[in-house]
Amino acid sequence: MRTLIVFALVGFGAQLVDGALGMAYGVTSTSLLLIAGVNPATASASVHLAEVGTTLAAGASHWRFGNVDWKLVLRLGVPGAIGAFLGATVLSALATDEAAPYMSGVLLALGVYILARFSIRPPKVATARTSPHGAKFLSPLGFVAGFVDASGGGGWGPVATPALLTAGRTAPRTVIGSVDTSEFLVAVAASIGFLIGLGTAVLDPATIGGLLIGGVLAAPLAAWLVTKIPAPILGTAVGGIIVLTNTRTILRALDISGWASTTTYLFVVGIWVAAVAIAVSKFRNADREPVGEPELAEAGRE
Repeated sequence: MRTLIVFALVGFGAQLVDGALGMAYGVTSTSLLLIAGVNPATASASVHLAEVGTTLAAGASHWRFGNVDWKLVLRLGVPGAIGAFLGATVLSALATDEAAPYMSGVLLALGVYILARFSIRPPKVATARTSPHGAKFLSPLGFVAGFVDASGGGGWGPVATPALLTAGRTAPRTVIGSVDTSEFLVAVAASIGFLIGLGTAVLDPATIGGLLIGGVLAAPLAAWLVTKIPAPILGTAVGGIIVLTNTRTILRALDISGWASTTTYLFVVGIWVAAVAIAVSKFRNADREPVGEPELAEAGRE
């Protein structure tokens, strides 16, 4: 029961992040599972099996509120599922001691990306309810995002969502809703890959059940949280946590300690604090600017 509660808290926290940003459930929960001592392949497998339930619930909710572009879901999700299956197969074949530094390296890179993305250049705001992108752009994006997601323990949202938001051609609610919905296909494919590669013996029902329960319970609160905390500020805060936790894993894998590890931690924390300060400053400046352009006025009603 104690283990179930611990992992439910992990799933709860990860879903709060994902619900507010449209990304980072896998990155956050996998990082926390690695800190708890779960081996990399089992951590990623557990997260993806839990995501089968959480993404199904999230997709249904987004569909109900009109946030889903089904063409975008299929063009992104099908190649994403193929990439996820291959990524799960690759991770399942690695030994635990080889996989831990690799996974932490991927998660660290994603954390740096999230940190920089939300502090330096926050996503643009658009109003289109359907994506203008074709298969030539979406298929490679989905494949890469799916592979990174399964092999790195997370990354579908951090790779796919910013890439679509950066273009500034689709409403954020449609991007987030469609990416979340298509993640169901990715979670199913990755879970199948892990079950084939690892079998069922290594999977802990308490881990999977805890993540699932916590994620479902956090979904309503996450919907409220996104209306209260600006995405750039929350994104930089979460990005810093991901970078710090995975820096710790990499330093331990490389057997770095003493003054070298202390200096590294201080450097990471300093960058993190600076990024949050930049995000807060930009948000305050943007909040003071009057809305005068027609497209901004339209965006404000969105």
